[in-house]
Amino acid sequence: MIRLIMHGCNGHMGQVISDLVAQDPETEMVAGIDLADNRNNGYPVFTNINDCDVEADAMIDFSSFKATDSVLDYCVAKKLPVVLCTTGLTPEQLERVKEDSKKVAILKSANMSLGINTLLKLIQDAAKVLATAGFDMEIVEKHHKLKCDAPSGTALALADSLNDAMDNQYHYVYDRSQVHQKRDDKEIGISAVRGGTIVGDHEIIFAGPDEVIEFKHTAYSKAVFGKGAVEAGKFLKGKGPGLYDMADVIGK
Repeated sequence: MIRLIMHGCNGHMGQVISDLVAQDPETEMVAGIDLADNRNNGYPVFTNINDCDVEADAMIDFSSFKATDSVLDYCVAKKLPVVLCTTGLTPEQLERVKEDSKKVAILKSANMSLGINTLLKLIQDAAKVLATAGFDMEIVEKHHKLKCDAPSGTALALADSLNDAMDNQYHYVYDRSQVHQKRDDKEIGISAVRGGTIVGDHEIIFAGPDEVIEFKHTAYSKAVFGKGAVEAGKFLKGKGPGLYDMADVIGK
């Protein structure tokens, strides 16, 4: 049995992950941490992370970047592996994640979906064939109207994956209205759409002479991110210090 602590347990994703763990015979949620203790979760909830004295195999953090420093403090002190699902970390926090991963196992990914992380691998193979043959590469991402950042972290991860496959020869273009010239052969265009309640839609387009090839991932609910987080928690059990991502989970 893999014992998990949920940081941000009473938020939407915390509740989604708690439900997934309850249905998974391999995992158990042994404690939660949240500023609001207003639910009956079936496990103890601590409003102060430092009061949590429950033994566990890993922590899953799905909260706010404002709490990331305290999460890292706690996990380093307890030698507790942590899945960092929180986005929007500052440059200083990202650097700290790298340093702290020398002391404890940390898994961080721009997107926890198993599907997206499989797609990251597939488009690299496609880019090596198609971009080399002169195909243009474009990314279109769509999210709900409440999402503030654009482009999404996942869109940037997809662009980075394409660029890595091409030895980082490409640059990114986010707004062509400011560039009055024909498309550069070494660019990756990234377009963002915001509206309604779209959970997450990412499309990678390879446009060549007389043919177009498209890869697409659509998330219909946030449960896809929760499933990935639980699998990541399983993966981290017993892992020593190091910085991991979802590619390690998929390739385990």
